[in-house]
Amino acid sequence: MNRRPTLLAALALTATAALTLSACGSDDDSPAKGKDAIAGADTGDKKSPSPATSAPASDDRPKIELPSDLSYTFDWPKTGNKEKDAVLADSEQSIKAVDMAIVNQAPLDKAYLYYYEGEAAANTEEFIKAYVDAKARVTGAYSFYDADVQVSGQDAASLVYCEDQSKAFDMYLKDKKVNKTPVTKNSFVLYSTKLRKNEKGVWVITKLLSQRGSDKCQR
Repeated sequence: MNRRPTLLAALALTATAALTLSACGSDDDSPAKGKDAIAGADTGDKKSPSPATSAPASDDRPKIELPSDLSYTFDWPKTGNKEKDAVLADSEQSIKAVDMAIVNQAPLDKAYLYYYEGEAAANTEEFIKAYVDAKARVTGAYSFYDADVQVSGQDAASLVYCEDQSKAFDMYLKDKKVNKTPVTKNSFVLYSTKLRKNEKGVWVITKLLSQRGSDKCQR
């Protein structure tokens, strides 16, 4: 979905932190160009979708609670490396935390701020605000795949991954209308994140870049 023209200014994120909004094809009435969410049905032997209703809140981590119309598939196999697997696990929670903030219409929700800081937090706040202004939220199935995680030293990491938005859409809150759009090349998004391990041992996102329509992510 394309963002509405009225949101373009608010969502004009710089090249250093381009966080794109909600899903697929092209429709100028959509509140966002795809949070970049989605997919999950035809996964073959891949991991089954993760429940969207809750997430562990151990180690004082925020509890993630999402409506049943949202589902997630993270086809991110374990690496066997403790820190790399921790980066992947925290990144999963960070993605869901942003969606929870959108669902709750809460641009300063504490859950996503637990996993984002600095430039990434500021841009994510603007991203969530766009949904609040449009009185809309995301719905559908989210699929993430082809993850490549690298850890540098004790507290720096990077994560590159793909997202399939073909089964995720924007839903307007007033009438519950779902803005379904066709699947196009732009339904697939490449993300690149930089993370640091904070004093709590949590891998937090400091920078997030995205490329919609990336050839690397086409299915």
